Amino acid sequence: METVIGRLEEIELFNNILTGNRSEFMVVYGRRRVGKTFLIRQAFKAHISFQLSGIANASTQELLINFDKAFKKINKKSATPAHTWFDAFTLLETYLENIKVKRKVIFIDELPWLDTPNSQFIKALEHFWNSWASARKDVVLITCGSAASRMINKLINNRGGLHNRVTKRVKIVPFTLKECELFIQSKNSVLDRYQIIQLYMVFGGIPFYWNEVSKQLSATQNIQQICFNENGLLRTEFQNLFSSLFKNFDKHVAIVTALAKKAKGLTRVEIVTATKLADGGSISRILLELDESGFIRKYQPFQKKSRSSLYQLVDFFTLFYFRYLASGTLYDNNKWINSQGLPTYKAWSGYAFEQVCLYHINQIKNALQIGAVDTTISSWRSNSASNGAQIDLVIDRRDQVINLCEMKYSINSFTIDKKYDQDLRNKIAAFKQQTGTRKALFLTMLTTFGTTNNNYAAGIVQNNVIMDALFL
Repeated sequence: METVIGRLEEIELFNNILTGNRSEFMVVYGRRRVGKTFLIRQAFKAHISFQLSGIANASTQELLINFDKAFKKINKKSATPAHTWFDAFTLLETYLENIKVKRKVIFIDELPWLDTPNSQFIKALEHFWNSWASARKDVVLITCGSAASRMINKLINNRGGLHNRVTKRVKIVPFTLKECELFIQSKNSVLDRYQIIQLYMVFGGIPFYWNEVSKQLSATQNIQQICFNENGLLRTEFQNLFSSLFKNFDKHVAIVTALAKKAKGLTRVEIVTATKLADGGSISRILLELDESGFIRKYQPFQKKSRSSLYQLVDFFTLFYFRYLASGTLYDNNKWINSQGLPTYKAWSGYAFEQVCLYHINQIKNALQIGAVDTTISSWRSNSASNGAQIDLVIDRRDQVINLCEMKYSINSFTIDKKYDQDLRNKIAAFKQQTGTRKALFLTMLTTFGTTNNNYAAGIVQNNVIMDALFL
């Protein structure tokens, strides 16, 4: 059995379900390649009575043939093919009634692909659960899918016969830096934390991508091999990613393309203007789908109302794709290696490191010893065109303190010089004057190797958080 890295809360939940005394209807969802199927199979491996996986772009007839094939693996005597999904679930029900196991675990993977137009799949699933499974105490129905919004709309927020029938909702999120470190250590890699952060800025916490990391190569060499070489696994990942998740995915791509050009994010109105998409329910649905699938986030700037909310592209690989792979240039076995140190690399790495920090807010709070303090996380932009000051991470604390965080990616300790010291003082003064806050303002430096101890740092910095804190 392969080792499961992290996922402690999920495994504890799954173990409780296996030892429970009621039937469970569980919905598992999350971004493509995040490890949903692997986790479920490892956690329930010895207990799965039947499993079925959807097939992309298959017809209802093809999917039913696939059901028959899967069913014959557990019931070789079955001779009656399923002509409808109602037939399929009737066959499954009859089989499960006659097996003697403590928990009858049914695993349906990639469920959205099974729900083809006019197939009646959801209605048949509804009938199976309501008329039989829910009345028992020994059935565990696990449904899984990468199309997060469809899982939510079809099952969790179902307004028909499955309304309020889901008993467990589990979102599988990307790995943290610590989990990525454990993952590559399990493969006997000796890459240090600086190199792990380099990889994270490209791959995020997606286990499928990290599985390609070679222990014989540096972070730079791995990124070159996986993303830029002719046979690199991720050269065509972007196209496959969106086409497999969303119907009419061109609109989703149009939105992330617009967001990729604006690091701070765009309002809904600005997205409509940039994409020329119709402003209506359709764009609301698309934004929700991108959000639930982990590609974008919606957030409110400091002291702003909900109508000022911004949408920001946060998927690491998608950000990397637009910066380096979208141009479709010819294969270049040295492109990434030769880009190190160039202005474009410095701009990308600085922004990507900011996103790494934003994904590890809990670790930052713990490093600041405020893990238990109620906080609000936001960003801030000066309302003065002449000032242009911005703070990408504002931690507003219940204990009357606000941490104004500066995130700096560097191969050495970061040095605050005279010019940057003045910039910081102007930024803090602008924040205090424009927000009217009476809270104490703590300048907090989030860096890879710390801040150089000089007079400028000593005079303005209240907190130093280095990259090691992000791995806790």
